[in-house]
Amino acid sequence: REQEAEAYQALVELVERAPTEDLFNPRRFAWTEGHSLAEEILDNSAGHYAEHWRDLLAGLWQAAARQPFSGWDFSYLADKWLEEKPPWSYEAMARELMAQAQEAVLDLGTGGGEKLLGFKDVFPPRVAATEGYPPNLRLARERLEPLGVEVVESDGSLFEILPFANEAFDLVLDRHTGFNIAEVERMLAPGGMFLTQQVDGRNLNDLSAAFDCEQPWTYFTLDFVLEKIKETKLIVEVAQEWTGKLIFKDIGAMVYYFKAVPWIVENFSVERNFDHLLALQQRLEQKGELAFCQRLMVVRVSKPKR
Repeated sequence: REQEAEAYQALVELVERAPTEDLFNPRRFAWTEGHSLAEEILDNSAGHYAEHWRDLLAGLWQAAARQPFSGWDFSYLADKWLEEKPPWSYEAMARELMAQAQEAVLDLGTGGGEKLLGFKDVFPPRVAATEGYPPNLRLARERLEPLGVEVVESDGSLFEILPFANEAFDLVLDRHTGFNIAEVERMLAPGGMFLTQQVDGRNLNDLSAAFDCEQPWTYFTLDFVLEKIKETKLIVEVAQEWTGKLIFKDIGAMVYYFKAVPWIVENFSVERNFDHLLALQQRLEQKGELAFCQRLMVVRVSKPKR
């Protein structure tokens, strides 16, 4: 038994010092027979001493936290989660409207420019974008400015004044960033359109609750957005909300996800929230997956023609 304990301690040390990509590479360790070391550890939890099991889990979750994240790229999570989709396609709606834009388009909160780049074949003569998160701002400028896109720093607040002229854009797009609806109205040309997909402020409330915390923007609902629009002369053409599931198959995937959405669990870290993660790991072993409630909305408005 002493030798077994020493073997597990050696495994803990291996997890702690191994490069992250080695832990999740099914071909890295021949003795795992086609499985990644992470899978072997998680699939054989019953055989570990409790103290070593905690150390192994902490090592795996720290490795997930070290994975790089930039722009709005979740490719690392491809086989580790399942994200149900709403009945609409924001990308299809945005592409259709952009193809109709004659002069200029503004993309609010462009992230690293991932979504906007997908529309480059239908860019109008002028395209501008805003972004506030410094790493994404740098990435957006690297990707978009060579295409002639003007990229402007913006904090994405509900009260921000943007440095664009009145009636400058045929179309304003916004996927998951805050907006000042009075500014949107000001910047839209007569007959122009505003399309936004937003995350409801109650999104993943049950995930926050699993960490004994609450989300800061629960007031931000479709009703709230529509009340703000009523303060303008904009005409609502589409207003739809949706509730679906976000399913995690791996706690490391959840740790990685918190890098992108830190407001879900404020001041999250593996060390600080280890007991919460451990409780979720136990739920995962019992149920095979962890499902949480996500909420989205889509709104399209137009500015009256003169």
